[in-house]
Parts: sequence; structure tokens; C-alpha cells
Amino acid sequence: MSCWVPGCPALSMCRGLAVLPITCLERAKDLKTRLGILLHKPELGHRIGTSSKLQLGSRQRDSSREVLEWRESFDQLLKSKSGVTAFHTFLKTEFSEENLDFWLACEDFKKTRSKTKLASKANRIFEEFVQSEAPREVNIDHETREITRKNLSGATSACFNEAQAKTRTLMEKDSYPRFLKSSSYQDMTKQATSRGVSKRSHT
Repeated sequence: MSCWVPGCPALSMCRGLAVLPITCLERAKDLKTRLGILLHKPELGHRIGTSSKLQLGSRQRDSSREVLEWRESFDQLLKSKSGVTAFHTFLKTEFSEENLDFWLACEDFKKTRSKTKLASKANRIFEEFVQSEAPREVNIDHETREITRKNLSGATSACFNEAQAKTRTLMEKDSYPRFLKSSSYQDMTKQATSRGVSKRSHT
């Protein structure tokens, strides 16, 4: 690059380069060449692709194991986010998803730290799920309903404990066994098992 205009940046840059020792320029060129070769190596791209495939395979194995663990206990199902989602979808087909929604609302309620929010949340949950003829009334006995009503006067994180426990027992003894026998869960377990068999056959 050449320039005759006084004070031109290109001219000062050229002069700066000219001052550098030849060995520095040669090293810079060599480094640039090596970087170019490294970036265009096909095996590097192959390694990256293989790594992502391994991670994907690992996730699939984890999800397969998780699906099979749901049948071990109701607790295992509730610990799994995807398990709760699958169970909720099943409950919708039986028009009883309000039981799980109430249980989840209680779990969220227990995490509330503000006393003001605790009281307002407690009233909202009671009105939606617990009181007689609530929009999404859960199936609990009259005595439990009244105990919960009294608990609202001094709302604490434990005020729904009895009603939540009754609802959980109902789901565990009634809906959960039907979920395990449902065609949707049976299909999931078949897919999970086939992935496990496929993995073993490739090792």
C-alpha cells in the first residue's frame, strides 16, 4: 500500500511495519497460516459434531431412565417436571386436573415468605379449590374443608397441609395407578425401553 498524502494513516502504518524486524513479520505470517489450517480441518468439525451427538444421547438416556422411574412410586413422578406434565395431561382426559393443580399451588404457597402475600394467596387458593362450589373444587371431606377455612384466619405456610395431603392420597390411590396403565404412559415406556435396548446393542 502506498500513499503520498502527508499525515496519511496508511503511510504511518506502512512505516510502522517497516520498522519491525523481519523475524516478527515471518512469525505473524506463520501463525496466520497455522490458524487457517486449524480452522479448516475437517476432523475438528467432526469432533464437535460427535460431542453434540454424545450430549444428545446422554439426555435421551436420562429422560428414558426418568420415564421408567415414574412407575416406581408416586413421589418419583412428582419429583420429575416432565412427569408432572405427563400426569397433568392424563388427568385432563379424566377431568380431574384440579387435584394436581391444587397440590402444585400448595407447593408454591409454601415458598411464600411475605406475610401479606401469604394471606392473599391463601384466600385465592381457598376460593378457587377448597370452598364449597369453588370453580375448581377438589374432592375433600367436609371436616378437612372446615379445618382449612379456620386456618385462613391466621394464614401460615402450613394452613393447607391437611387438604393437600388428602388430595395427594386421592391421586396416589386413584389416578396414579390408572395413569400407569394408560396407553399414553405405556407408549412412553416402550419408547424408553427400546432406546435402552438400542443403546446396549451398539455397545
